[in-house]
Amino acid sequence: MKNNSVLKKEFKQRDVERMRNLVKGKYGDKTTVGIGYTKAKEFHKEGDVWEEDGRQWTIINGIKQNITKLDIAKQGLILPVLCPKCSKTMKPHLDKRWYVINGHCFNCQVDHEHKLRQEGKIEEMQQQVVNDHIDGITKDFENWFSEMVNEKETFVTEQGDVEKWDGSGKEVLLKQKQEALEYLKSLKK
Repeated sequence: MKNNSVLKKEFKQRDVERMRNLVKGKYGDKTTVGIGYTKAKEFHKEGDVWEEDGRQWTIINGIKQNITKLDIAKQGLILPVLCPKCSKTMKPHLDKRWYVINGHCFNCQVDHEHKLRQEGKIEEMQQQVVNDHIDGITKDFENWFSEMVNEKETFVTEQGDVEKWDGSGKEVLLKQKQEALEYLKSLKK
């Protein structure tokens, strides 16, 4: 019998390298060089601010935290231990409301109003507060009204019936809007 074994497959360089490594006992050695991308590690310290994946991050007290749009609002609502104006201890049950509105404790607010009374400006300050409140109500009313006027003219009732309102009601609403705005203006001094 004649052995005419012919190798039909050609070995690649990496196959030969792998066999050499196995014969030499180097089982874990690599036979090819891998090419790819690895992101460089960034190291940040306390207080650093950076952007990653479209978000802003910081490190506070050793903990990585996401910076959101509401963080500024949250800071305004957190009651500090000491009043920033008089450095006295803040009492949550008494001072929280005044700190959120005015940035100081209740006692500082009392002192401020007392000073305004002595100067004869307390009525002016009170009227300014009332006028600001009326301006806010007016703005909210105008936004609500524009939504009502621009709404669809078909409505579904509680019974499930579809009612269609005609456009003549908008003219009445516009007239009532003007009356309401004039009334709100008359409240301001």
